[in-house]
Amino acid sequence: MVDYVQAFDRPNPDWVGALRPSRIPTNASSVGSDGQATLSVRQSRLGVNASTMAGDSELTTKFEFDMYGVGPDEGQTTIRLRHAYGEWKSILAGQTNSVFMDGDVFPNVIDYWGPSGMVFLRNPQIRWTPVQGDQTVAVAIETPGSGVDNGLDPNTTAGDNEYPDLTAHFRQVGDWGHFQVAGILRQVGYDTPGAPDGSPDDSELGWGVNLTTTINLLEKDRLILGVVHGDGISNYMNDGGVDMAPDGNAIDPDYQVVPLTGLISYYEHAWNDRYSSAIGYSSTEIDNTDFQGPDAFNKGEYASTNLLYTPNDKVMMGVEYLFGKRTANDGDKGYDRRVQFSVKYSFSSGNLL
Repeated sequence: MVDYVQAFDRPNPDWVGALRPSRIPTNASSVGSDGQATLSVRQSRLGVNASTMAGDSELTTKFEFDMYGVGPDEGQTTIRLRHAYGEWKSILAGQTNSVFMDGDVFPNVIDYWGPSGMVFLRNPQIRWTPVQGDQTVAVAIETPGSGVDNGLDPNTTAGDNEYPDLTAHFRQVGDWGHFQVAGILRQVGYDTPGAPDGSPDDSELGWGVNLTTTINLLEKDRLILGVVHGDGISNYMNDGGVDMAPDGNAIDPDYQVVPLTGLISYYEHAWNDRYSSAIGYSSTEIDNTDFQGPDAFNKGEYASTNLLYTPNDKVMMGVEYLFGKRTANDGDKGYDRRVQFSVKYSFSSGNLL
């Protein structure tokens, strides 16, 4: 898959290839003049699915990666693991979609990152699914991760993850679409590396509830809706915010979990068997603590509309307009307006020579 992105504003140099509102500069002059173009194959992916009998039940496994560098590899074309798991009977072990997330609310967009206000994290986990079918119940322990903002605290702090996160969901599927309610409980902590005993250090309880649904309309249309709220859950969001930040002063920084609300609303429409569109809006907003810095992330907004052409099941071409907005803690705003054109060719092992 190749993406051609033409940005009209000047985006973060490491995020020209995808729209992430949290990465939009509020001081545009810090990254140069408006306008930036890139062509990238980082969204391309390769994977293997396998199944075999293990005793009296089927063992299914999946391994998949793309080339979109994140973290220390931001802006690079490098291997990024997406899925690596096995599932036997009701037990899944490995890395895949978090139980707190609903992958079916990811709309049919060609931007790699997608809407900011939805839960989206592929996480190493051990999952138990005791109820399967049209109704599903799943529970998991997942690897923790605390995003800590030092804010105006002069100490250099880091996330401290002593226990795994606990996630669960209930899902109902029907001809009309589906509904899912998911929850999470987690310990969000910090310490001070290099200080005696790692102090100051502390932890708080993080929690969240994620409500999502898709509703089938007309013959092939779909309405996507979702709302998520909680404290200290930014690590699970597709974009934006931190889990913990100081709420006090330089003498007593008083770190607290940060409240967050995310929204997504998209409509997918099939014009005919070959042409389709998706249009929608999404946002992530946090309630900043009193001792965060002026440039700390406060709100990210994401909107897009597209036209996709799918002549067959192995070829897709599309054009998409995207709008992103970042609001900082002090009210400063930054924008990212862009057009993306993508071409995707799909194949499987049966197509190899």
